[in-house]
Amino acid sequence: MTTAPHIAHAPYTVQDYKTDLKPVWCPGCGDFAVLNSVYRALADLKCEPHETLIVSGIGCSSRLPGYVETYGINSLHGRALPIATGAKLAAPNLHVIAVGGDGDGLAIGGNHFMHAARRNVDIAYFIMDNEIYGLTKGQAAPTTPHGDKTKSTTYGNPEISIDPCALAISLGASWVARAFAGDVKGTTELMKEAITHHGFAFLNIISPCVTWRGDDLMKLLRPLCRPVAPDHDRTDREAALRYTSEPDDRLTVGVLFSSPRASLLDEMIEIRERASGVAMPPGRGEILASFA
Repeated sequence: MTTAPHIAHAPYTVQDYKTDLKPVWCPGCGDFAVLNSVYRALADLKCEPHETLIVSGIGCSSRLPGYVETYGINSLHGRALPIATGAKLAAPNLHVIAVGGDGDGLAIGGNHFMHAARRNVDIAYFIMDNEIYGLTKGQAAPTTPHGDKTKSTTYGNPEISIDPCALAISLGASWVARAFAGDVKGTTELMKEAITHHGFAFLNIISPCVTWRGDDLMKLLRPLCRPVAPDHDRTDREAALRYTSEPDDRLTVGVLFSSPRASLLDEMIEIRERASGVAMPPGRGEILASFA
C-alpha cells in the first residue's frame, strides 16, 4: 500500500486556507457554500497547504483553486482529472483534489472521468452540479433535466440527463456520495471522508445556479433532501444505484457506495516490485533502441 498523505498537528483554521482573491460568482451561487465546505474540511483534517493540490478545469466552479491557499492548477476544459492523476502518481504524499462543474466533468471531460474511476486513482473529485453551462450563458448540460428550456433548448431539452453518481458507481469508483451545497456541515463531513478515502472518491454536490436555474432553487431543494437510510449497505452496488433513480420530490444525500480496493498507484508499485525481482529495469539506450 502507498504512504498516506501527512496530516499536520498544527492548529489550522479556516482563515489559513483563504487567499486574497475574492470569489466572483453571482450572489447566491451555491459554489460559495461549497468553497466554505472546502475550507472547513481542510482545516478539520489539518491538511498542510504545501502538501495539498487542488486541480480544476474550466467553468464557474473551476475558479475555486484560486480561492484556496494550497497548490492549485486552473487547467484546461475537461482536463482536471488527467492532471490530478499525474500529480498523484508523481507525488503520492500529496492530498490531491479535483474540482469542476457537471459540463466540464461529464461532457468534454467524460472520457477522463471514466478512466479515473475505473483505475481507482487515489484522488477526491468534487463536481459542483448546477445542471447548466453557467459561464457560457445558460446552455443545456449533461445533467440538465429532460424537457427544461435553456438558451440552447428553447422548446425543451430533448436529451435524457445523466446522473453523475450512477455513472461513477457503474464505472468502478470505490467511493461515491451526493451532497447539497446548502448543507455546509453535511457537505464538509462528506468532503473529509472523500479526502481520506484510499482510492477514487467522487462527491456530486448539487450546487444551484441562481442566474440560469432560478433564484428559488436553493429553497426548493432544501426540503427535498434526506439522509441515506441508516440500514443502507454502502457496499451493495445495486442498493446504491437505487438512490440514483429516485422520484423528483426526493434528494438523498450521503455516502451511496463505498467498496475499498487497491488504488492505481498500489497496483503500479506491485508491478514494479515484481518486475524488478525478475530482471533489472532496462536502461535509456535499450528503451530508445526498441523504437528504432
